[in-house]
Amino acid sequence: MKRPMKIFILGITLIISTAIPASQESKTAEDPEAAYTRVINQRAQKIVNTLGITDTAKVLRVRNIIAGQYRSLRDIHDSLDDRIKAAKEKAGDDKKSAKAEEKSIRDKAKAQQDKLHKEYLKKLVVELSPEQVDKVKDGMTYGVCLVTYNQYLKMLPDLSDKQKEKIMALLVEARENAMDAGSSNEKHKWFRKYKGKINNYLSSAGYDLKKAEQDLRQRQKAASAEKQSQAQETQTK
Repeated sequence: MKRPMKIFILGITLIISTAIPASQESKTAEDPEAAYTRVINQRAQKIVNTLGITDTAKVLRVRNIIAGQYRSLRDIHDSLDDRIKAAKEKAGDDKKSAKAEEKSIRDKAKAQQDKLHKEYLKKLVVELSPEQVDKVKDGMTYGVCLVTYNQYLKMLPDLSDKQKEKIMALLVEARENAMDAGSSNEKHKWFRKYKGKINNYLSSAGYDLKKAEQDLRQRQKAASAEKQSQAQETQTK
């Protein structure tokens, strides 16, 4: 009796699975553009959540501005890659011509990007305070600007106010460029580039950055050991 029951159940399963039309199954797969819209909306919403906005209509406006910027940057970068690929294919073995055409294409894309950047900031300042605009910029660049700045302060606690201002100015400039980058890797590249400028600036001022970094690690290690020791003492009491 048990054997026929298995066959019966299997038969029902086959009937149910074959009853779903193939066209309906394909509809369950999310359209790539719809998926991208969902992702950039979520990304933008995370940034908006840090701004302390209580007006729901304003929240939506700002989220749409940020998401719109992500989409516009994507269009520029995708178009750039396609045009460079086409130019190289057209040039064939003529590397000089391909290089010249690539530079022309990149220059035009940079001009588009710079214009978009200015228009984007104009939209943000209508809705947000300067402090909130900075938070948007930090959100679009993973907060690397402040993290890096604070790391320099920890590594070099005797920095002068002027030196601190210079470091922050360079990191802010890095952030402005990183905002328009097309990928996480490209964003981090901008900060690495500007960290090089900062390190050169500090080295010229007489700082030994390698030693400063080693000293910081030793201080952190000592602080961690002290914390563990205090925790153990608390447990034994």
